[in-house]
Amino acid sequence: MLTRQVIRKAVEAALEEDAPNGDITCEATIPAQAQGEARLTAREHGVMSGISVFAAAFGAQNPAIEVMPHIADGERFEPGQALAAVRGPVRDLLTAERVALNFTQRMSGIATMTAAFVDAVAQAEALPGYRAPRAYARTRIVDTRKTTPGLRPFEKYAVVCGGGHNHRYGLSDAVMVKDNHVAALAEQGIDLAGAIRHIREQVGHTTHIEVEVDGLDQIPMALDGGADTIMLDNFTLDDTRAGVDMIDGRAIVEASGTMTLERVPAVAATGVDVISVGALTHSVRSIDLGLDWVR
Repeated sequence: MLTRQVIRKAVEAALEEDAPNGDITCEATIPAQAQGEARLTAREHGVMSGISVFAAAFGAQNPAIEVMPHIADGERFEPGQALAAVRGPVRDLLTAERVALNFTQRMSGIATMTAAFVDAVAQAEALPGYRAPRAYARTRIVDTRKTTPGLRPFEKYAVVCGGGHNHRYGLSDAVMVKDNHVAALAEQGIDLAGAIRHIREQVGHTTHIEVEVDGLDQIPMALDGGADTIMLDNFTLDDTRAGVDMIDGRAIVEASGTMTLERVPAVAATGVDVISVGALTHSVRSIDLGLDWVR
């Protein structure tokens, strides 16, 4: 969860990393008493995420800095739009500038990419043979655990800002039986259905169990074991449709594997409930934001 404590800890660590012994450029060039104001400006279209993190970075550098947001997380912005104003001691403004921008640019990049995938899902309804998902009103775009170490709370929050949803936060949140688990169990003579039933006996009654399958032949075993979600990994469109038919609403259907903006509408049109996209966090491009000096 992206709490104030998590934000504070992260921005303080980033400031310490960037200026462990102070900002020698500012100390050599800027008078200690100088005051100034700057504006956070968008250089391109995007979706905002991390405006509170932006403010926290300046606040951690010097609580006397004022940050005045002009936009909320989840809102879209255009090139040239003023997103926030900051005012305070010039030395501290310049010292915290890069840390504040690094967080906000990356988070907004994730939110922007997520929004593009969510928009792509909406295009599915216009495709011939479109089938609505069973579990939700519209197919969900979700993230994965392919996040930057130490920054998962920020990146998963940014996905939500872009209109997406979070998959499990970490290994402690839900059972997810993947191909390597299945292979290891097979070595012990345990089939997939038996493994799922065994897991069900070991975990609490509220624990969700997801199973990854890489072929249609594994779906009956996953259903027989009582999986709550079945992930169709790297399935063709035809096999995805067949998988949705086989599952027939008895489990949530998730599609995964090399999802692109071009491919997502057709995948969503098969009737899957969820599409997981690792690229939201592992291949994102930071949005171009700048801090423009006002006075």
